Amino acid sequence: MSKITLYDYWRSSASYRVRIALNLAGLPFETVSVDIFKGDHRLENHLKRNPQSFVPVINIDNKSFTQSLSIIEYLNDTRGLDLLPKDHAKRARVTALAYAIAIDIHPICNLSVSSFAEEISGEKNYKKKWMKKFIGPGLEAFEKLLEDFPKGSYSVGDTPSLPDICLIPQIYNAMRWEVDIGHLSRINSIIQSCNKHPAFINAHPDFFKPS
Repeated sequence: MSKITLYDYWRSSASYRVRIALNLAGLPFETVSVDIFKGDHRLENHLKRNPQSFVPVINIDNKSFTQSLSIIEYLNDTRGLDLLPKDHAKRARVTALAYAIAIDIHPICNLSVSSFAEEISGEKNYKKKWMKKFIGPGLEAFEKLLEDFPKGSYSVGDTPSLPDICLIPQIYNAMRWEVDIGHLSRINSIIQSCNKHPAFINAHPDFFKPS
């Protein structure tokens, strides 16, 4: 098997998701840091990897892929991770749960978006207000959506699935921006399960923070 290289940024939610999925697949990988704060994502060598300038980018199976959800779908389909149900209707519902975070919360709380919001506001620490405005209500909606699924150790049953892979990086951001999630009992139960799982533990940003 060819070497797997993940071009990522340690705090990137999208990169965090892919690290979790790679760990669930039991695939060893090396990371190459693309430091967003230093502008590495806008350098020519990275733009050749991804013209959108985003992370992550993965080299796997002698192929290159962008977009975390597409990468995870590839891993799911080629490594048999069972992150989504086979039944089409059930799959759509579980995918929608994951998208509630990955598509509805994450993009608007992207660093470039929140930084621009702070810039045009002219208000110091506006970024934290912005994050709380969207992360808190978004996670509360996710908690309500979970009511449509039987309670298990994880979001959907007793094994990790795509919603968990999307949830945990968003929780990392919630903690970083001091968003109160203490009242979200179902989410907190899922966090406890994920915090005991090696695939989630070993994907944590602290393990990839530049020294």
